[in-house]
Amino acid sequence: MTDRYAVIGNPIAHSKSPQIHAAFAKQTGEDMAYEALLAPLDGFENTVRNFIAAGGRGMNVTVPFKLDAWRIATTRSPRAEAAKAVNMLVFTPSGIHGDNTDGAGLIADLKHNLKMVLKDKRVLLLGAGGAARGVILPLLLEQPATLTVANRTTEKAHQLHAEFAQLTQDATNFSACGFKELAGQQFDVVINATSASLSDAAPEVPAGLCAPYGLAYDMMYGETLTPFLKAIQKESGPGQNTQLSDGLGMLIEQAAESFLLWRGVRPQTSPVLSVFRNT
Repeated sequence: MTDRYAVIGNPIAHSKSPQIHAAFAKQTGEDMAYEALLAPLDGFENTVRNFIAAGGRGMNVTVPFKLDAWRIATTRSPRAEAAKAVNMLVFTPSGIHGDNTDGAGLIADLKHNLKMVLKDKRVLLLGAGGAARGVILPLLLEQPATLTVANRTTEKAHQLHAEFAQLTQDATNFSACGFKELAGQQFDVVINATSASLSDAAPEVPAGLCAPYGLAYDMMYGETLTPFLKAIQKESGPGQNTQLSDGLGMLIEQAAESFLLWRGVRPQTSPVLSVFRNT
């Protein structure tokens, strides 16, 4: 029988994950089907357990359920345990295993697809939810000059900083603040990990955060530039040479990591990314 997998979220109709995994399955010859599941905001666990009962083998998890997925996992990988957020599940007879491939996906996209060297760069991460949680440690491992986590609710940013500072050997380059405290600062890489784009909005941050020749990166993706990227583009004057990227590459790279964990084979991401960028 064909093995069944899915991506679960709310909203979910925009997701390209089914097409991406179909491309991976065709490329590798794996016999699997992959669908999108819309779960009620208060019905995540029931939707997951119904999928398992129907023979499901695994799931990707997107907003707003990454923290819920962490809670229902009976075992977790070290990176998922550190993040306290799960974006992929493996269903076995012994239980539900949770992992987090977001960080691996982001770093692969930044380094291999966008050719961005993070070492000694000033990096800003906007947001303090499940998406941000999954990438903090992988970003710190790239040895940036600084990593700043900023959130609309300042207290939540500081709570996240306190939690992750305990997991690093040297937290001197790691800080947290509210959005308003960013005024007057500039960063080489600005990453939007908020869910504002889902509401067709940009996070309410001060202008001028992206330094000349810097990269503005939105973990969300769409048919056109996200509101966050549009805002950065609008404020970038002549000669700024700001690089803009949405999260499509991250989506494909984290999907490849999930595919490897499910099927034991890693698909090639470059040809799939090229197809999706050109359609």
